Amino acid sequence: MKRILFINALLLSFFGYSQKKTLPTKFISDNINIDGKLDEEIWKTAPIATDFIMFQPDNGKPIPENKRTEVRVLYDNDAIYIAALMYDNEPSKILKEITKRDDFGTSDFFGVFINGYNDGQQNFQFFVSASDGQADCISTDSSGEDYSWDAVWKSKAILTDFGWALEMRIPYAALRFSDEKKQTWGLNFFREIRRDRQKYSWNFIDSKIGTFTQQNGILEGIENIKTPTRLFLLPYSSFYVNSNSKQKTTGTLKGGLDIKYGINDAFTLDAILIPDFGQTKFDNQILNLGPFEQQFNENRPFFTEGIDLFSKGNLLYSRRIGGRPSTYPTIGNDEKATDNPSSVNLLNALKISGRTKNGLGIGILNAVTERTFATITNNNTQSTRREEVEPLSNYNVLVLDQRFRKNSSVSFVNTNVTRNGSFRDGNVSALVWDLNTLKNTYNLSGNLKYSYINDIEDKKGTSSSLNFAETSGKYRYSLGGELVTKDYDNNDLGINFETNYYSLYGNASYRILNPTKHFNSFRIGYNMYTQFQKETGKLQGNNINLNVNIGNKKNHNYGFGVNTNFLESYDYYEPRVNNRFVILPERVSAWLYISSNYNNKFAFDINPSIAIFNEKDRSTFGLSIGPRYRFNDKFSLSYNLDIERKNNNRGFVDLFDEDLNSATPATIIFGNRNVATYSNSLSGKYSISSKMNFDLSIRHYWSYAENKNFLSLEQNGKLTDFTGYNRNKNQNFNSWNLDLSYSWWFAPGSQISILYRNNAANFEREINKDFGKKVTNLLNNEALSHVLSVSVRYYIDYNSIKNIL
Repeated sequence: MKRILFINALLLSFFGYSQKKTLPTKFISDNINIDGKLDEEIWKTAPIATDFIMFQPDNGKPIPENKRTEVRVLYDNDAIYIAALMYDNEPSKILKEITKRDDFGTSDFFGVFINGYNDGQQNFQFFVSASDGQADCISTDSSGEDYSWDAVWKSKAILTDFGWALEMRIPYAALRFSDEKKQTWGLNFFREIRRDRQKYSWNFIDSKIGTFTQQNGILEGIENIKTPTRLFLLPYSSFYVNSNSKQKTTGTLKGGLDIKYGINDAFTLDAILIPDFGQTKFDNQILNLGPFEQQFNENRPFFTEGIDLFSKGNLLYSRRIGGRPSTYPTIGNDEKATDNPSSVNLLNALKISGRTKNGLGIGILNAVTERTFATITNNNTQSTRREEVEPLSNYNVLVLDQRFRKNSSVSFVNTNVTRNGSFRDGNVSALVWDLNTLKNTYNLSGNLKYSYINDIEDKKGTSSSLNFAETSGKYRYSLGGELVTKDYDNNDLGINFETNYYSLYGNASYRILNPTKHFNSFRIGYNMYTQFQKETGKLQGNNINLNVNIGNKKNHNYGFGVNTNFLESYDYYEPRVNNRFVILPERVSAWLYISSNYNNKFAFDINPSIAIFNEKDRSTFGLSIGPRYRFNDKFSLSYNLDIERKNNNRGFVDLFDEDLNSATPATIIFGNRNVATYSNSLSGKYSISSKMNFDLSIRHYWSYAENKNFLSLEQNGKLTDFTGYNRNKNQNFNSWNLDLSYSWWFAPGSQISILYRNNAANFEREINKDFGKKVTNLLNNEALSHVLSVSVRYYIDYNSIKNIL
């Protein structure tokens, strides 16, 4: 019997894994009630997809019979329907933590991956958990899974005596496909048995091949569908109550509308009229001592959902839209800015995206921001004047992305910012390519970018990169380089920190593809990077890194690594003056992490690190600790403490000129300082159901830089003691954020959300190391700002109301 089972498994691996599976479907005219029961007679006539194969950890192993999975697919003119039975020989052990949307938590889940063009390059992925939660994303090999994308679809999962079952209804509006009468879609099904950390797919996903989306099976049988008009309206209304010690409590009522219109089955228009982003997540601000701005995550839904096409070439940093004004007001000696806006209001925005049947993707994003003024007050007369700091501005992104051979693409990208009047304009164009061999064993990728800035002085610059990689098998490597000219500037709609350099890099890695006696996963990697200043050829950066990542048989994860900057390097950015540099010493650093199995009620993460510099008494120590506890399937808490200590850190503090009438350049002053950072975060959730959740997020951040003595930067890049400077340039930043929210998805795509938020921040030059006072000084009515908001959004499908209209 064992021999027969072995031969069957061998034949399945030889024949079944080497070709794509095909599942036929059939048209229905009967209604299906999405209740997870599969009690409609039509389900019995649908072909079954079964014989799932393990993806991780033991790639290629057939699923046990007592944990088999059976899937059926049907369709009509509005949607496709999926029914799945997940058998489990120990149904009482099925993990089923209840979470909010797009959060899998500690739960079994089932997923369906759909590629309407069957071009192997983009999946629309829909997941349902054993606790009846939903998650969805867009997945590409180049960008991974983007869970900011949200579609409107129905599902219901129920627990049974044999395991669990579900039904799904995915409307065509949530998908993209051609207008062919006979459709052939890429299709795969996915299942995770969470307690075993085992993942299975219907069509085999071979981990030796460096691609995920190109290993779908085939769905056949969808023919002559008559899709309905894809027009969806999302009106919303919000009410805000704002309170702080500096002004009396005020209430604000806002309203607006989002529109989604299907131009055809392949292209969609999204638009926002009178935007309201008042309930987006707060930014994690830090004490920024470096020469570059802090980069923030995008939390506004319109700019995160379905944005994968616009990310081509990495030219879009959407926080520029509605961000800080592009100029600062001109202030006289007897004036001060009494109202200098930190952001610009967004008037409206739209995006059009889709793909033709020949694989040409087209994306257009446009946004308009309003004219913005600062108020300047005369200190003597108290008279005020207004100065324009940002004109009416138009932001535009165009992407043309041609896919071919199911695994390669060439793209053209253009970003443009046009500001009214004499303000600065910016334009960037890029050619981007991602080419793979037929068997997905090798990859050649790169880009060529050109920027043009229209300002007081026009600037033109280029940036280019080229990378070659082996992307399959146990042993993988890549080699590449980059060249960026001095005047390359994409910062009007993108973000870029360093220019005027060329770099060379490479990496090599080894991994196991199947578990061994001791490890579920094992990977060791080697990375090397060097960067040179383009004009002088001086070494700007160098790094060699060795890292190891391990997953053991109990599903605990470990890792460690060593980094070395083995040569002195020349930093042209920290001095804040063109063509000046500071010499950075050699250093060696190391890190370690331990992450216990999140299946356990109590789990933790710990990550210590250390860096030693070839400079007297200079070092950096770091420690991150993150315990978490799941009280039950509804309630969990997670805490994180991050500590970093930099001893005898050296950085820019000021430009000092003793004689204001002298023609001699100002002295560049550096501080020899100790820098300490403490960040405490607490997050928690209580889920009444998968559609009704309470969430808590608290963060206290404290960081200070205490200067011990000052140094002057010499022309040769070295630092020498400087006693002629005695200004207080210590920096002490302390902030508090709290969000407590309630969310209820009361209908598909429709949500009521209530948010209470308070926050406070303080910056000062005096260093007070009493941690308790740092917290209590922020937690009082004098320092705190309070916001209570209620928002209602209602999803309207035109097809459901057209008869009324």
